[in-house]
Amino acid sequence: MDTHRWWRDAVIYQVYVRSFLDSTGDGIGDLAGVRAGLPYLKKLGVDGIWLSPVYPSPQHDHGYDVADHRDVDPVFGDLAEFDLLVGAARRLDVKVLLDIVPNHCSSEHPWFREALAAPPGSPQRARFHFADGRGPDGAEPPNNWHAMFGGPAWTRVTEPDGRPGQWYLHMFTPEQPDWNWRTPEVAADFDRTLRFWLDRGADGFRVDVAAGLFKHPDLPDSPDPEADARARDSVNPLAWNQPEVHEVWRHWRAVCEEYTRRDGRERLLVGEVSVPSAREHATYVRPDELHQAFFFDLLGAPWDADAFRKVISEAMQDIAGTGSTVTWVLNNHDQVRTVTRYGEPAPQGSGLGTARARAAALLMLALPGAAYIYQGEELGLPEVVDLPDDVLTDPIFRRTGSRARIRDGCRVPLPWSGQASPFGFTSGAEGAAPWLPQPDWFAEHATDRALADTRSSWHLYRDGLQLRSALPQLGEGTLRWLETGPDVLAFVRADDLVCAVNFGTTPVSAPVLGTPLLASGPCPPGVLPGSTAAWWINGS
Repeated sequence: MDTHRWWRDAVIYQVYVRSFLDSTGDGIGDLAGVRAGLPYLKKLGVDGIWLSPVYPSPQHDHGYDVADHRDVDPVFGDLAEFDLLVGAARRLDVKVLLDIVPNHCSSEHPWFREALAAPPGSPQRARFHFADGRGPDGAEPPNNWHAMFGGPAWTRVTEPDGRPGQWYLHMFTPEQPDWNWRTPEVAADFDRTLRFWLDRGADGFRVDVAAGLFKHPDLPDSPDPEADARARDSVNPLAWNQPEVHEVWRHWRAVCEEYTRRDGRERLLVGEVSVPSAREHATYVRPDELHQAFFFDLLGAPWDADAFRKVISEAMQDIAGTGSTVTWVLNNHDQVRTVTRYGEPAPQGSGLGTARARAAALLMLALPGAAYIYQGEELGLPEVVDLPDDVLTDPIFRRTGSRARIRDGCRVPLPWSGQASPFGFTSGAEGAAPWLPQPDWFAEHATDRALADTRSSWHLYRDGLQLRSALPQLGEGTLRWLETGPDVLAFVRADDLVCAVNFGTTPVSAPVLGTPLLASGPCPPGVLPGSTAAWWINGS
């Protein structure tokens, strides 16, 4: 792999650290656990890992409420352990990306505490969005914006003299005040953060809420607050996708390129960009901005051949046209697991979701560009949908009282071995229980069982990654659609390798004949069973 362009067709594994592997017996995954799991990930065949936030945090949103951007929370280890992880990953040729959170911080961040202690109009408050309220005595929020995790986007503070005072903006929860990026001091501090981790060997950053840093300077009312309230990824155009944000990414790209010039290792910026269209998405990956941005449209597409073809075509036209490559995702720590999402409304355990998830995995790995895999997807893990209310930790549940959009079900700690919880996740017989309870049926998906069964989803992913690495047709390049019947999607890469997916439920004739290189289910030559996919070298 060309080290200067490694990211363009890389496959990155998302490690949700607190649920990956616990090395200390406290029931929470940690950096030492990630280091212990590196050989497993190398065997799977990924090119790098993206770590969820490991910074000091009160954990109101599991680390996305950052109290100190330049340290490690003791629950995950320390800076020395981070250095050991980077060194071990470097020896295995596995890249390490950190999750950086520039839109907001923790309400326990020292700068926010200073802001609460300072008067209105002070430089300390200018680092955030403080504003006077409306109505009698300022008792109403400054505008009608909704927080994405439920409720209003404003919280009123008590001033140092004890009187009710100004309001501050938080587009997620009150424990996560939004930075004011129109204050230069904020940008300068994040420069220090970037350089701190790059100097420690990080290969780049996944950028949280990359479209949300700037808000409309007048903070006006939203024209459709009810629509904003229904969206987890905000559609409020006054708080999202403001034009000034692109200057931030141009500067961060320049910082990364400065480090690349020093040692030849290209650092990566991949953004969480939630915008309405592929065309707007493309503006974030222009040659001098982010290297990549997650393309969520594939994740959100219904299980339908026409829908998949539409979003793939738009991505190839608008995003790849910038000179970047598309960054494909089917799942992450905020989404219902693929097996469950694709299986609905079929009953859990029907096998339909598993068949579709396997087919979608092969489709994603055959597409030109980069791909990100959420931990546990390679095990075929379904969503844990029946966690009791009293164990839920997602702030969405706390804010809304609804289970409709909660994310705990995809964050249950991984099963590694054995027949009962903790399934090898936490060390020692006397270790604490995993921070979220694991169901008994996790035994069917444990890593040791998956590795021993050559028909498992783990082997499908591993074989797909090996072929992707070995075949020059995969990775970068373009695709050409093939004419097929209804419910079938097929394309050819470099006039040689064919990927065909049957989105229907009945077997269909494949667009090419011959024994498939890789299939997601029993696949006789030239036939695709329902809800499956296969790769062929085109012999026609």
